[in-house]
Amino acid sequence: MNNINGILLVIAAMAAFSAEDALIKHLSTWFPTGQILIALGIAASLVFAALATARRQSLFARAAWQAAPLIRALSEAIAATAFVTALALIDISTVAAVFQATPLAITMGAALFLGEKVGWRRWSAILVGFCGVLLIIRPGLDGFEPASLFVLVAVAAIAVRDLSTRFIVPEVSSLVVSFQGFASVIFSGLLLLWLQGDRMVAPEPRHYALIAATLVFSVGGYYAIVQAMRVADASAVQPFRYTRLVFSILAGVLVFGEQPDALTLTGAALVIATGIYTFLRERHIGRAARIA
Repeated sequence: MNNINGILLVIAAMAAFSAEDALIKHLSTWFPTGQILIALGIAASLVFAALATARRQSLFARAAWQAAPLIRALSEAIAATAFVTALALIDISTVAAVFQATPLAITMGAALFLGEKVGWRRWSAILVGFCGVLLIIRPGLDGFEPASLFVLVAVAAIAVRDLSTRFIVPEVSSLVVSFQGFASVIFSGLLLLWLQGDRMVAPEPRHYALIAATLVFSVGGYYAIVQAMRVADASAVQPFRYTRLVFSILAGVLVFGEQPDALTLTGAALVIATGIYTFLRERHIGRAARIA
């Protein structure tokens, strides 16, 4: 029963993140992307700061400001900037499809930089998965969108974020780490405003509801994914993270009138299939190591 609850929570989280993406894309028609990052960073960091304070967890403990947490926060800022920029410029379905390569990038990073053993099967899966990414973005062909490269930057930054998280000492709570990540987004938003020469736009009354909904989906999705990891086995819920692509495609079609073509859908299928295979292979190897 716990695994079923965990699966439902993961699916709810992926739906919430897809809704957040759609709202950010919608807001980008009125506001500069830097301003969106600033607003989301301030609101979400305040939420996590309040939650951490309520639980008597220090936001400024020395352990929370060592190299690993700071690298994680920096990579979070880079990922958010690249991801939101991509959402503002290209189809949400394309962004979501490329973003599904993140687990493959994490596995590759763990092998290259952390010395984890990755056999030829998983390396082959990673290669096929990134071939799927090439089918989606199509560099050098007529359908190529240069802005899709921002998603690859986000994927690389997320991989660094998740790998650096492994080096954060247990004394630093997830709430404090989340506060740092969202606080860093404020500074990246300010930098993006400056680099793009944009000015902040005063919201109208109708915009406040959209901004509030974006925050609710962001924090709600995060909470749901944390709860899922606590009540269920990771092996049971991990494959359901890919439902985010389904929700994003639906949002693209129903809200923005997008029509993903056959190459995009084929590439997305390759990325998802190889991601699930890589996860199942890691699970099999881990189980065999415990038996031995």
